[in-house]
Amino acid sequence: MESRSTQASKKYQLDCQYLNSCFSGNDPNNIITKQKLVELLTTRSQQELKLIRQTYITLYNKDLLHVLSGIRKNDAFANLVHLRLSEPQDRDADIVRDALFGGRVNLNAVIEVVCTRSSSELHSVKQAYRFRYNSDVEQDITLKAEGGFKEILLAVLKSSRKYGSKVDRSMAMCDAKTLYEAMESGIFVDWKAVISLMSERNTGQLKAILISYKELYGQEFSKFLKCNKCGKFGKELRVVVRGMQYPERFLAKQLNRARQNSNAREVVARIIISRLEVDIKNISNVFAAKTRWSLGNLVRREFNTSGSGNSHASKANALLAEFLLGLLKRC
Repeated sequence: MESRSTQASKKYQLDCQYLNSCFSGNDPNNIITKQKLVELLTTRSQQELKLIRQTYITLYNKDLLHVLSGIRKNDAFANLVHLRLSEPQDRDADIVRDALFGGRVNLNAVIEVVCTRSSSELHSVKQAYRFRYNSDVEQDITLKAEGGFKEILLAVLKSSRKYGSKVDRSMAMCDAKTLYEAMESGIFVDWKAVISLMSERNTGQLKAILISYKELYGQEFSKFLKCNKCGKFGKELRVVVRGMQYPERFLAKQLNRARQNSNAREVVARIIISRLEVDIKNISNVFAAKTRWSLGNLVRREFNTSGSGNSHASKANALLAEFLLGLLKRC
């Protein structure tokens, strides 16, 4: 009788055979192979996916993610597989890189990553970005981003250096008072003081500051940022602050905004896969409460065509929908 480890090894080898058949160029349009891949990639755990990647290197002497990275730009199915198989920090590094250098700058995707990840996660993303692209993410944002968002995003990324610091409630109270003084001390807001504070406190500490602010002054800091005195910079800062405070609401809003635009597929796939092991169920609940749409129905609408069900495009889109719906079933 075979041991459990031997059985597991054979299972991962079979998984790799399907992956190699699909993406080696020998069988690129085989719907049956792709359907089998959907089945296995929606049922495997993160640890199992890691073992699949390792097994693929052993079997074929090449990195599966490297194979996928060469074709994912022009192959929607390969892109979903690449997102699913990537480690979280590598996936986020790729998302940011694509958003900055994939043609037109997609600042929404950069904001999404920077303001909804913890300082520890951002620290890992920055390391992955440097390793993968031999570049510094902060330098690239400085190069490609514009306006207030650039300054705000750089402050949050700088604060990730403090990722190991514990939350200090007393300091949070003092910092909340500093924020209030910066906002109320004169005719103009002291944005320099606000940004300086954001760049020196990790995300956990910043959340504690925002809680303290409401306790001291009776309203959310983000609500004050809507006033005329704060102008455009205040509105941009509010986007990031709300994302840090309430990532599930922020991401549900991203989905709602995307369904009214032409890039819904990209946003839906990115959020479902990147938040699958984090909070996708809560995001789905918030989205449904705001729109009366289930996230599953959004997937069905965006990834299915109105044309003939027998056309290649319809089958390909239905497969993408099946992939994402299969992941949602895990929640």
